[in-house]
Amino acid sequence: MKQADLTIEKNEKLTRDVLRMTLTGDVSGVTNPGQFVNIAIDGFYLRRPISVCDKDDGRITLIYKVVGDGTRAMSGMKEGEVLDTLTGLGNGYSPAKAGSSPLLIGGGVGIPPLFWLCKDLIKNGVSPSVILGFNTADEIFLEDEFRALGVPVTVTTVDGSRGVKGFVTDAIDPDHSYFYACGPLPMLRAVAEVTPFPGEMSFEERMGCGFGACMGCSVLTKNGPVRVCRDGPVIPKEDVIW
Repeated sequence: MKQADLTIEKNEKLTRDVLRMTLTGDVSGVTNPGQFVNIAIDGFYLRRPISVCDKDDGRITLIYKVVGDGTRAMSGMKEGEVLDTLTGLGNGYSPAKAGSSPLLIGGGVGIPPLFWLCKDLIKNGVSPSVILGFNTADEIFLEDEFRALGVPVTVTTVDGSRGVKGFVTDAIDPDHSYFYACGPLPMLRAVAEVTPFPGEMSFEERMGCGFGACMGCSVLTKNGPVRVCRDGPVIPKEDVIW
């Protein structure tokens, strides 16, 4: 974990309630796809944890959804504002386990950390397949960015307004070596149940401190309670007790 004062370069809407924020500054604490940052917001006691969507020279990209007062305050932030940010939190994914044909599975705002992972896998000579799940077509984001990486992308919508009608599990085929997933808990459980191959899941949990002190974001595993913020958010499929 590393504290950094990061400057907002952009804060732009992608959909009605999903925004992309680009921050510049000392982002050296962010080292692995799947990690997150914890942002202090004036007027709010708790920081807001946001997964890292992408990282390049002195810059990180975050994608977040307005779901409460804290993220609503973030949505109104302007270019040039400086944010007190804890960076490099969590363990992140394990790209070395991908094998020859990994599958990336994201649901809603669980999709962003998979974008950096996808770029990392391609850099290492592995071409993954991607499934992006949404409720409706007007919620879709990052589809074009994934396709620009040159990987196969399948979009699912619950109402059938775009792509495959149904859930991400309706688009999974067994011909893969490993999976990486991020999304709401019911999605993760369903993915774990239908995949005949191993994988890793990034959990979205409410957090108090964000660095393992309060134990408020624990998930039960075969090895006992695991703190999502410190020991996760990425946990191997076979370790989770549902």
